[in-house]
Amino acid sequence: MKPNTLETSVFGNVRLGYIVIETNKFADWRRFGRDAIGLHLDEAVDVMRFRLDDKQCRFLLQRGPAEDVTALGWHIEDHATFDEILSRVTRNGVPLTEGSPEEAALRGVERLVRIPGPNGLWQEIFTHAKVSDAPLRTANRAGFVTDDFGLGHVAIITKKPHQMRGYYDTLFDARLSDYIDETMSGIKAKIRFLRVNERHHSVAIGSANRLPLNPIRTRVQHLNTQVASLDDMTAAYQRARELGFSMAMSIGQHTNDKELSFYAVTPSGFDWEVGWNPIVVDETTWEPCTYQGISIWGHTTEGQTIIDKLNQFKVGAKSLLRAEDTVPALAGPGIPDN
Repeated sequence: MKPNTLETSVFGNVRLGYIVIETNKFADWRRFGRDAIGLHLDEAVDVMRFRLDDKQCRFLLQRGPAEDVTALGWHIEDHATFDEILSRVTRNGVPLTEGSPEEAALRGVERLVRIPGPNGLWQEIFTHAKVSDAPLRTANRAGFVTDDFGLGHVAIITKKPHQMRGYYDTLFDARLSDYIDETMSGIKAKIRFLRVNERHHSVAIGSANRLPLNPIRTRVQHLNTQVASLDDMTAAYQRARELGFSMAMSIGQHTNDKELSFYAVTPSGFDWEVGWNPIVVDETTWEPCTYQGISIWGHTTEGQTIIDKLNQFKVGAKSLLRAEDTVPALAGPGIPDN
């Protein structure tokens, strides 16, 4: 694999633009996205779209049985960067899929290309996000933080973290922000936080230490949106609880990026984090380090039953025998931890 050089680096020209979800639970998602989290809803036959800002689409929900995230859409700053990423993929022999005009229109984007990704999660890149003419209707008074940082982040659990980190380095020159060591349900885990711009992380990669185990059914463990005020974060927490949605974790503050947040369980089963005020990386001074535990305070587990625990162990046990796609042609030898 040809190494990425400073002259061809795409870091800083990439941001998370949208997320595609496949679900048959449209009524539940309408209540969750619009009424609890406070997103703007646009709805048509067999499709729902949620907005955070003036962009036409930040979340695309399509009908299907997966109950999962199926694709991440990455906004590429310019055509030169777009072509560089395409070159990295094709010179490693990985096939590309051109998005149809209909697919691009659903996402509200231009020049759409799909790339195979780890965990069966498609990576879609595009060059322009279209702006909506319709006024934004959201329950959050101060709005969401997007702009040059993208819509938020995703967290993915994997049995092959070094290969997944290698994949995002090959594609986007992702940089390591830091690590967190944590013990969850008696299993020691490490989380790697990758950034593609000044947002502290756009992808978090979690794995069990020295165990080929993945206790998560879905392709992503959680996704994150960032609100612009503390009041909006606490109001969303209150709405979600009053509407009867389960909380994965109560309000708390993270150790590494200092974000205050809570985690609600979506109708499809993965978690949705609503956060406020994470730190922004200063590229001139930042040095990766390791933190012990994910939270300074709070983030306590809410409402998890013995049945939930047993189901999680069952998924984890099955994962020991399940192969995991790493797209090895784009992961290279992987990037081991220091």
